[in-house]
Amino acid sequence: MDKIRKGDSVVVMAGKDKGKRGAVTRRVDDERVVVEGVNRVKRHVRPNPLKGQPGGIVEKEMPIHVSNLALFNPATQKGDRVGFKVLEDGRKVRVFKSSGELVEA
Repeated sequence: MDKIRKGDSVVVMAGKDKGKRGAVTRRVDDERVVVEGVNRVKRHVRPNPLKGQPGGIVEKEMPIHVSNLALFNPATQKGDRVGFKVLEDGRKVRVFKSSGELVEA
């Protein structure tokens, strides 16, 4: 079970985009995720007429390590650490470390 999942709202805690918020669009592997509007880079793309792709400079989002992210807590309006808790019925759920509230996702 992952602490940060696709669709979660996260805050960047370190790096050039520190303080920015965005939603996780996809997981690249166990340690890296792509967040919308964060870690944007410019890539020079060669045109590909077979795919109908024009050439030029394209801005795209690159993966960022999950250690540089914190889950956004709507109650405190800040980034928060995430832990796990097993409920009485046996379900394992994510909770915010600061308050112990369940993460709605």
